[in-house]
Amino acid sequence: MKKSRRTFLKQSAATAAGATAITAFPHLMYSKTGPYVPPSDQFNFGVIGCNGMGWSNMRSHLNMEEVNCVALCDVDQRVLDRRSADVEKMRSSRPKQYKDYRKLLENKEIDAVIIGTPDHWHCKILADALQAGKHVYVEKPLANSIQECKLMLAAAKRSDKLVQVGQWQRSGTHYATAIDFVRSGKLGNIRLVKVWAYQGWMKPVPVKPDSDPPPGVDYEMWLGPAPKRPFNPNRFHFNFRWFWDYAGGLMTDWGVHEIDIALFAMDALAPKTVMASGGKLAYPDDASETPDTLQAVFEYEGFNMLWEHATGIDGGNYGKTEGIAFIGNNGTLVLNRQGWEVIPETTRTQEGRKNRIEAVPFQERSGNYLNFHTQNFVDAIKHNDASRLKCGIETGSIAAINAHMGNVAFKTGRKLYWDASAGKFKDDKEANKLIEAHYHNGWKLPAS
Repeated sequence: MKKSRRTFLKQSAATAAGATAITAFPHLMYSKTGPYVPPSDQFNFGVIGCNGMGWSNMRSHLNMEEVNCVALCDVDQRVLDRRSADVEKMRSSRPKQYKDYRKLLENKEIDAVIIGTPDHWHCKILADALQAGKHVYVEKPLANSIQECKLMLAAAKRSDKLVQVGQWQRSGTHYATAIDFVRSGKLGNIRLVKVWAYQGWMKPVPVKPDSDPPPGVDYEMWLGPAPKRPFNPNRFHFNFRWFWDYAGGLMTDWGVHEIDIALFAMDALAPKTVMASGGKLAYPDDASETPDTLQAVFEYEGFNMLWEHATGIDGGNYGKTEGIAFIGNNGTLVLNRQGWEVIPETTRTQEGRKNRIEAVPFQERSGNYLNFHTQNFVDAIKHNDASRLKCGIETGSIAAINAHMGNVAFKTGRKLYWDASAGKFKDDKEANKLIEAHYHNGWKLPAS
């Protein structure tokens, strides 16, 4: 929050001053769905990257009466106009529009920003937003490289503002109860954790020729620090995820969600070794670059974690398209976005097979976890307490760094050994080069 505005509004007791404040912000007087919230308790948000999850995050925040959307930034004018109309429908006020996020950050009325851009923009925008005195809600994965994750951590440490990463499974109540069970010891020694994302809905990305950008699109700004290339519709909205310049494929897109929960439950941070194998095995001739099939094995102290993903297939482990399985000597806990259950191991006795632990029937999910996650962010801002955050920047960095390690192992095609104290791979120049971010077009990496 901007202290000058908040301090003034909270300390001013004069009737005239209060009337002036309400006149200046007429949409704050009464909401469509709830009671009056005084201007001193309002939070003004801006969104940078308004398509997809950028808008989903803002819409979720707007479920809270104390949150306003006062500014939108996007390189695509069509997206700006569509989202401006969406905000107006919800709040009867039209936000300011920006094509350049730096201009949005100059707006002194903005307390917090949502970063919903492609991954290659996350680092630079987050660092600039914190420097401008804004709280930040940033979509996952935290960054598009291990080096950027470290730079973002450094930027957050220099700032007194809060950062929430959009790994909303951390706010899920059934995830919390499952993690408690994993940590209870009832499963016995857990030697293997499987994490997976099988995405049957994903079809081949058809090859398309380069073209001019659509009218109203600032393509140079969209590229930003990414390598300069001709515009191609395959690399634009949504499908940017499957190109290395802008993202890390399913390994970082879905992987950070599942790896985050797996490592949190197992109290692990970084692997000792990682190796990966896969490729474009489902759609070898489509336009995408990232692997549509991948297995990565991470070795931690006391257990291994196996990540796997596949496009065009829904038949994942235990009949689930995505999930996490904690495989112990006494039983396996299988967890995904719908719920969790425990499948016991059995022991042969004279009386027959006997369960080593009691089975736990399927425990269903309850509630909208994205809404829980955005509410958690606003609550933390209210109390100015980063410890309240369900997924602060350090948490987000752990999942992103581990996922990027899987991609580095895939690109090198060999087993890599991680030096946690040095923050790099041991004796492997090629792998360590892939840790780095390379900015182009005059853009510079944030300071370390």
